[in-house]
Amino acid sequence: MIPIAAPFISEGEKAAVLNVLNSGMLVQGPWTAKLEKRFAEACGVRHAIAVSSGTAALHLALLANDIVPGDEVITSPFTFIASANSILFLGAKPVFVDIDEETFNIDHAQIEKAITPRTKAIMPVHLYGYMCDMDPIQSIAYKHGLRIIEDACQAVGATHKGRKAGSFGTGAFSLYATKNVMCGEGGMITTDDDVVAERCRMLRNHGMRRRYHHEMLGYNYRMTDILAAIGLVQVDRLAEFTEKRRSNAAYLSNGIEGAVTPRVRDGYGHVWHQYTVRVHKGCDRDGAVRWLNEAGVGTGIFYPIPAHLQRYMREIVGDVAMPVAERLAREVISLPVHPQLNPADLDTIISAVNSLWAR
Repeated sequence: MIPIAAPFISEGEKAAVLNVLNSGMLVQGPWTAKLEKRFAEACGVRHAIAVSSGTAALHLALLANDIVPGDEVITSPFTFIASANSILFLGAKPVFVDIDEETFNIDHAQIEKAITPRTKAIMPVHLYGYMCDMDPIQSIAYKHGLRIIEDACQAVGATHKGRKAGSFGTGAFSLYATKNVMCGEGGMITTDDDVVAERCRMLRNHGMRRRYHHEMLGYNYRMTDILAAIGLVQVDRLAEFTEKRRSNAAYLSNGIEGAVTPRVRDGYGHVWHQYTVRVHKGCDRDGAVRWLNEAGVGTGIFYPIPAHLQRYMREIVGDVAMPVAERLAREVISLPVHPQLNPADLDTIISAVNSLWAR
C-alpha cells in the first residue's frame, strides 16, 4: 500500500535527538530557541514561539490577541475541528463562512456580511497547503478593526504574492508527524507583534516571564528540546521537501483524467500538504476509496463532516447551511503526494485513479 503520508526520518534527525539526550538538557532550551529562530526566518517574521501542538498554537494565538468570552471569530467550516475548538476554548463563538469551490478555502466575498458588533477576528484556514486570498481579507480586517489569526497548520512555506503564510497576522502552525515540516507533535506561533509574541511566550509557560513569578494565568504548552531538534533538521530541508511535493503534484495533475484535479491560481505558492481530487457529482465516493485502496493506493478524506455539522457544534451555532462545504465534503479524496514517493508510485496512483473513472 502506498501510504497517504510518510514522515521522513533521516540520520540527521536521529543524530540531533541523540545530541539532546547526551546533553542532559531535555526540556525547552537551546534547541527550541534555534528552531524558533529558523522558523521565523522561514516565514519572514520577527518572532516564532514553539509550543506543544498546532491546537496549542491556535489557542494561544487567539488568547494573545485578546479574544474573550462572547466574542465572535469568523472562520471556515471546512477544516480540522481544532480550528473551531480553539475559539470555543476561550468562550468565544465560531462564525462559519462557506468556502470557495476551487480553492477549498474561505470565500472572502461572504466574510463581510457575517460581521456583527461582536466580531473580533477572522481566522482564515490555508487548507491543504494552499493560502487564502489574503488581500481582501486584510482589507476587511483593517476596515472593521479585526485581528487576523492565520490557521497555517498545513501551510508552512506556502506563499501568496511572494509573502509567506503566517506573516499576515498571527500565524499558527502544526508540526504533527504528517505535516510538511514535523517533529512528531508540536506547533509554532508566528508574529511581527512584540506584545503578542511576549504574551505567547508567557502563556505557554504558566504565565511566567521570570521563574516562579506568575504574571497571568498560563498553560504548560512548552516544546521539548528533543522535539525541537527533530524540527530544526526538518525546517532546514523545507525547500527540498516543498520542491518534491510540487513535482509530485504536477506529475499527478498531468496524468490524472476523469477526477477533478486541484488548480493553483497565479500568485500562489502551493506546498501540497494534501493533493485532493473530487469525484464527479453522483459518483460513489466510498466505493472510489475502496477501489483505490484495493489497488494499493492509500487515501484520506479531509474532511468528511464540516465543522458546523458536528453534533456539539450545531448546539452552539445552530442550523446553518454551508452548501459548498457540505457538497465538497462528499466529493473529496486526498491522494499520496509526499516526498518519499517514487516514479513507480506516482504511476500506480495515476493508473488506479484513471481506471476507477474508466469503469
